[in-house]
Amino acid sequence: MTIRQSAVVFAWLLLVPALLYVLVIVAYPLADTINLSFTNASLRQTYDWIGFDNYRNIFKRGFSDVIVRTLVWTFFSVGLKMVIGTFGAVMLNAAVPGRTMFRVLTMPPWIVPMAIGIFMWGWMYNGQFGMISGLLQRFGVIDGPMPFLAYGTTAFWATIITDVWIGVPMVTIYLLAAIQSIPRDLYEAAWADGAGRFYRFRRITLPLIVPALITMSIISLISTFNSFDIIWILTQGGPSGQTTTMIIDTYRTAIGSYKFGEGAARAVLICIFLSVFCYAYFRLISRYSGATMR
Repeated sequence: MTIRQSAVVFAWLLLVPALLYVLVIVAYPLADTINLSFTNASLRQTYDWIGFDNYRNIFKRGFSDVIVRTLVWTFFSVGLKMVIGTFGAVMLNAAVPGRTMFRVLTMPPWIVPMAIGIFMWGWMYNGQFGMISGLLQRFGVIDGPMPFLAYGTTAFWATIITDVWIGVPMVTIYLLAAIQSIPRDLYEAAWADGAGRFYRFRRITLPLIVPALITMSIISLISTFNSFDIIWILTQGGPSGQTTTMIIDTYRTAIGSYKFGEGAARAVLICIFLSVFCYAYFRLISRYSGATMR
């Protein structure tokens, strides 16, 4: 072989471990799930090929409501994370006394094991012993105990608040790193020209951290869309299915009801939704990069 050919072969050999990992961990389970979604697989040892029946049955059982609820839950959760995280990153970047301590205090929601943090919020939402209900009663906002997780609307927003609490530290630290990478000369020149804080943020900080905002928003969107622990530990999809998202419905169908074929079809739909999001993300990145180069 020539030197060029040997270099190509060596490069492919270096890629073999990663390719095997992708094939074994990602490609095979995905292909098996897609194949399973076209069957009536359950606890029986044998199952039959039924075509698109699982996909047709999904939308006959109110799954469209689950999709809408998932999109609304994801939209508000990701939106609040990005807004609060951006504001927090700007504040932590400001030259104020005790800045290091504030940065350290930002980390506990991210460092504490997720299950422990969720159980803590579950106790806070408790109507009889919870801190939130107790404070609202003390200040006269409500007359009696308020079990937040017992009502559909309050349970829905309670799960969003918990997810935001867990996800904000990662967004804040990521955006803080992006802000600190901006050259200080730009701020000094704007300050010399008499630009105020809000103007510097709008004209310098925000445009330069747009790539970081896009990247973090898509990462947060995918993780939030697939979020299972928070809703399952707090409400298990209740009350009356008001906090049931696509991932919860898939778990209930496949694991709770042992309808593996229907559960696989739901999992494929989730994969399709996330693929659409990723495609839109790459299109957005390409368009932004092209506009920047021009």
